[in-house]
Amino acid sequence: MKPGASSSANDPNPSLESMYKKILVALENGPADETILPHVAELAQHFDSALLLLHVADGWAARNFNKFELAESEEMKADRAYLEATAAVLRARHLAVTTHLALGNPPTEILKVAAGENCDLIAMTSHGHRFVGDIVHGSTITQVRHHTNIPLLILRARKI
Repeated sequence: MKPGASSSANDPNPSLESMYKKILVALENGPADETILPHVAELAQHFDSALLLLHVADGWAARNFNKFELAESEEMKADRAYLEATAAVLRARHLAVTTHLALGNPPTEILKVAAGENCDLIAMTSHGHRFVGDIVHGSTITQVRHHTNIPLLILRARKI
């Protein structure tokens, strides 16, 4: 056993090696993802964590998919393909990766999936909106951070 490692599953001070068993990575299917992916890959390697790549499709078809029994839109198909391609790159680095395409409101779905999957960390990128931008666009991060007890890793996106 490594020094400082816990021999009890009920230890209130778990070892660092078990700190982040599952990391939810909220992806946008855009350039901002290039900021978060290297960080979570390093964390996953260091802590031997599983990664859960999540994208929330929030277009009209996605938000009304079940209500109107719609067919999967081209955007949703592209999002699913993006998640799988991103997962394949991370799996090539010998990381444990699963994917989930959620439909609807991003903050709601991030919170629901993180809780349902027992995630230990939520990793997201920030766009750096200022006050007016957050009022107009809303802030997924603000909504997530106010409604979870799961630790957050938030990185400012280098590209948007």
